[in-house]
Amino acid sequence: MKHQLHPLEINPQTGEPFLRLAAPHQNIILTPPRQGDQSVLIQHLNDPAIYEWIEGPPTPYLPEHADFWIQFVKGESDATLEYLRKSAEDFPDGPLQFVDANPVRYLRELKENGTDVLIGDVNFRRSPFEEVLDEVERRRLQEDNARKQAGDPTIQYAVGDWLAVSHHGRGIMTAAIGLLMTAWGIPRMGVHHVVAHTFVGNIGSNRVFEKNGFVNRGLFDNGKTVRGEKKVMTLLEWTKNENHY
Repeated sequence: MKHQLHPLEINPQTGEPFLRLAAPHQNIILTPPRQGDQSVLIQHLNDPAIYEWIEGPPTPYLPEHADFWIQFVKGESDATLEYLRKSAEDFPDGPLQFVDANPVRYLRELKENGTDVLIGDVNFRRSPFEEVLDEVERRRLQEDNARKQAGDPTIQYAVGDWLAVSHHGRGIMTAAIGLLMTAWGIPRMGVHHVVAHTFVGNIGSNRVFEKNGFVNRGLFDNGKTVRGEKKVMTLLEWTKNENHY
């Protein structure tokens, strides 16, 4: 009988759950966010090669921003893991319970001395429906999507990510998204439909998604402005049926 944390492994020294990427990236793991990640987060999210391609972080990215974010994402991860641990008591003979979040979103590189370094983030969330141009309709879809129970196959999710510039071009994010889709998103969240919204010109991210079965649906302009700059976006879409899972 599979444990409710399946397929997560558990670090025997720390008790922390994780997923390990397959070779040749077996030195990369996905873990929950940690208190103490703030300093590395500040370093990466002040790098224009990262923040210019993602919407969320304010610039400059300050310690108070990192403190708020780590508290938020760690709280979300902790709540998901606690639900699964409680589910192990409530459903000792199964079945595995669906959840609405990915508790192991932070990419870390393992070092030979046993330490690890935060190098990126990849996560699923309920879709913001950026591709829907009418604001009223977009809000209606967001609200309908948010009301659905975890595991509902009609939920539309969105995936977002960033990776340290030092680790670009190695296939790490392609492998990480593929692992999360097959090991967690599909079996543990019931994911059937995922979209990605990238800023126009982000060819590298588009290729990462396309290698994982996402279809490029083209450009759209919903009037978005990020840090004072107008952004046209690309919609990439993955569906379970089209990918024969």
